[in-house]
Amino acid sequence: MSLSPFTAAIQQICSEKGISEERVIETVEAAIAAAYRKDYGKPSQNIRVKLDPEESSSFQIFQVFTVVENEESMEDPEREMTMDQAKEYKPDVQIDDEITLPLPYRDEFGRIAAQTAKQVIVQRLREAERDVLFEEFKEKEHMLLNGLVQQIDMDTVIVSLGKVNAVMPPREQIKGEYYTANQRIKVFVKEVAESNRGPQIIVSRSDPRFIQELFALEVPEIQAGTVEIKSISREAGSRTKMAVFSSNPALDPVGSCVGQRGTRVQAVLAEVGDEKIDIILWDENSEQFIRNALSPAKVRAIDLDPEHSNAKVQVDTDQLSLAIGKGGQNVRLASKLTGFSLDILRDEVIEVPARTTGTDTNADTQPETKEQKKSKSKKKKEEKEEETVQ
Repeated sequence: MSLSPFTAAIQQICSEKGISEERVIETVEAAIAAAYRKDYGKPSQNIRVKLDPEESSSFQIFQVFTVVENEESMEDPEREMTMDQAKEYKPDVQIDDEITLPLPYRDEFGRIAAQTAKQVIVQRLREAERDVLFEEFKEKEHMLLNGLVQQIDMDTVIVSLGKVNAVMPPREQIKGEYYTANQRIKVFVKEVAESNRGPQIIVSRSDPRFIQELFALEVPEIQAGTVEIKSISREAGSRTKMAVFSSNPALDPVGSCVGQRGTRVQAVLAEVGDEKIDIILWDENSEQFIRNALSPAKVRAIDLDPEHSNAKVQVDTDQLSLAIGKGGQNVRLASKLTGFSLDILRDEVIEVPARTTGTDTNADTQPETKEQKKSKSKKKKEEKEEETVQ
């Protein structure tokens, strides 16, 4: 049976859909086998089609049998053949071997069968196209891509990524940003899931990794691996804290991210509007890291509880508002950045375990407060006045 029209169709499909020719041929073979089984075969038959469009532009239809020991072992005569029967076709046959017998071409393999084959081909090709798209964008998961706003539907932004559309729900948008159709934006591919309608892609501009990928785009040292983003905390549209580190002592990781005259950080800020970005130095010493994270506030003392990831942080009165930040934002972001629950204390003395330097283990190492000093001075004055009267 001639299949010359199929040859051109297969080549066109491969070119347009980005699908391998081998995959398309397998799809066509399965479709023809399904159509033949429906019109001329039996449901239980194992029908196989071999297509060779390059050489002869024709196909052959086969019925495949599995070899069993004897008739007692046979469960389905349409799919199985005994050893004795199989030896007629293959003398050295073994149990579980396959015997493939050609079936005659059917000229009446007509309109209904062809329509069935066409439907299966279309279905399989759609599935193949979905698989190709899914695999392509699954590889781009957690990457930064350029997109084009298609439309806004009930506060959800539909973003075209070229071959497929992605969705950006309200929670993934930067607070205060407004989007319009045909607007070009950068997005972070947060999740790619498989579905019957093709890949379902969630993109984000509020995810902390969006900032991370923007810096990776602007800072060659991050791409080269000489500067590392250790952690990042973000309240999208308002403020971000990012901790950076370099194993090269000659390299300033903070300066690398800021850039000459702030050019690199300004390029990132241009993508996020009025959002502020604090770039701080990561430190393996947790106490120093907390001090850095609470910047611009100056920390007086820290009492760490590493076991419970807690820290009491003492600051002077004039530093309290800076340490806490508007609405608690500074301490909240610093806590997420360092992984410690931070308790900001004012005008209090942090109890530090006493260090024994001699035999007097009961010595009071607690510093005196201003009130204690004042009370002690007043008491001495009163004692002196009493001595004078006596």
